[in-house]
Amino acid sequence: MNALPQHPRVITIANQKGGVGKTTTAINLGTALAAIGERVLVVDLDPQGNASTGLGIDRRDRKVSTYDVLTGQASLAETAMATAVPRLSVAPSTLDLLGVELEIAEEPDRATKLRNAISRHAGRMVDDRAQHFDYVLVDCPPSLNLLTINAMAAAHSVLVPLQCEFFALEGLSQLLQTVEQVKTALNPPLSIHGVVLTMFDGRNNLANQVVADVRDYLGKAVYETVIPRNVRVSEAPSYGKPVLLYDLNCPGSQSYLKLASEIIQREKKLRAA
Repeated sequence: MNALPQHPRVITIANQKGGVGKTTTAINLGTALAAIGERVLVVDLDPQGNASTGLGIDRRDRKVSTYDVLTGQASLAETAMATAVPRLSVAPSTLDLLGVELEIAEEPDRATKLRNAISRHAGRMVDDRAQHFDYVLVDCPPSLNLLTINAMAAAHSVLVPLQCEFFALEGLSQLLQTVEQVKTALNPPLSIHGVVLTMFDGRNNLANQVVADVRDYLGKAVYETVIPRNVRVSEAPSYGKPVLLYDLNCPGSQSYLKLASEIIQREKKLRAA
């Protein structure tokens, strides 16, 4: 079983609840990191393929996908596709992923397929700068299944989006428990990179109370940056664009740029620790 290399840095974006902003965060955080000079690969592990669509990859063009990576039929390099964003690539998803769990269930490395693929890719990066990525962001499905386990086993850390709603903390303990289980059984260095609060509406008293409660409960694990509820963020995927390309000056775009900056600062602290 390959150990995860220190470079590229792999961050898995996970929450088993749907509609909390996982894919939106993967797309726009990847774009923001690329905008400030990092080379980024978004790995779409959700069979719905929304991260791929949101980055402008038509379903008809996904000849090779993360399904092929997990089944050993293709490498990450063969799967990665350039996007309209300089320095940002995506390994797209297809509906084939729906059946991948059954296909690999009996294989001894079923939980570390993605980790092994990233490790092999990191080996190629040494000799080929064209293969180089600074960050790999893994977008997970809204469930704690074998795809999410693969994503966590392949990651240095997990980023958790939490929607600013009444039930924000519901299910979080289950997610954190899964992280601990993966850490114990498969990936001892795994950590929580941070929790990002999404879809915040400052006019809503409940939203402000949720922010206060989450910060009280999770402390420094919560990023300072809060992603606002913003119509431009919601519109952008229908045009196959990250919001930073759709409307750079809107509050959503500026928040993702701030989040990218904050993540890089945390990364520096993690590496120095």
